[in-house]
Amino acid sequence: MFKARYYKADGKKGKARALPDAIFDGVVNEGAMHQVVKAYLSNQRQGTAAAKTRSDVRGGGRKPWRQKGTGRARAGTIRASQWVGGGVAFPPIPHSWRKDVPKKIRTLARRSALNDRAEHDRVVLADMPTMTAPKTREMIGFLGSLDLEGKTLILTDGQNDNVYLSARNLDRVAVMPFGEECVYDVLWAHTLIIERTALDEADKPKAKAKPKAKAKAKAAVADEAPAEVAADETPASAEEAAADESKADDETEEKSDA
Repeated sequence: MFKARYYKADGKKGKARALPDAIFDGVVNEGAMHQVVKAYLSNQRQGTAAAKTRSDVRGGGRKPWRQKGTGRARAGTIRASQWVGGGVAFPPIPHSWRKDVPKKIRTLARRSALNDRAEHDRVVLADMPTMTAPKTREMIGFLGSLDLEGKTLILTDGQNDNVYLSARNLDRVAVMPFGEECVYDVLWAHTLIIERTALDEADKPKAKAKPKAKAKAKAAVADEAPAEVAADETPASAEEAAADESKADDETEEKSDA
């Protein structure tokens, strides 16, 4: 179990608190982090670079001089790649650089990045200062009281516009809601500041989902069972009644014959 430093909204240091095991389980998979970061950086590329080939450059339909007898190298067009103004050999062509990563790999990489920061004591729990309006000066004072080094990533409990606008103009500081950060964001920052209330949901045990479909199916079977039994019993009782009537008729006939 990892523990993190805790700071109050006024910047005073409190007692260290334990991080939830549901997220900070100690697993650090460097291969998954490398795969996700490479895919993230690749997806940032626009892929719009382009250049003209020989077929795209205008002109060059006539052979510049005859094949032999001039003493010069043979040439078939003035738009060849070695000519000034000619087409480019093997030019860049617009295409997508996008790479897809399975969801389980992305989840593992994010958890590994958070565990890596917690393992090196770079995760800080804090209560965000209450701001009625964006104030960069207050944010500078709050971060200064924490005495952090390097780049800082602040993860708030949901969307906090005042905190975001207060830190938007600060260099080497980023703010985003907890859960929306990617592996690159976590590894970019030297220190993570996580709002304390953002981890309260992770501490709560997840309630097991009730099997509604199975319950409905069992209720339907239970409701239909008596009807089926009744339906099965009705013909049998009718047959027995008919048999009893026939026996009674036979007995009356025998008595009359006697």
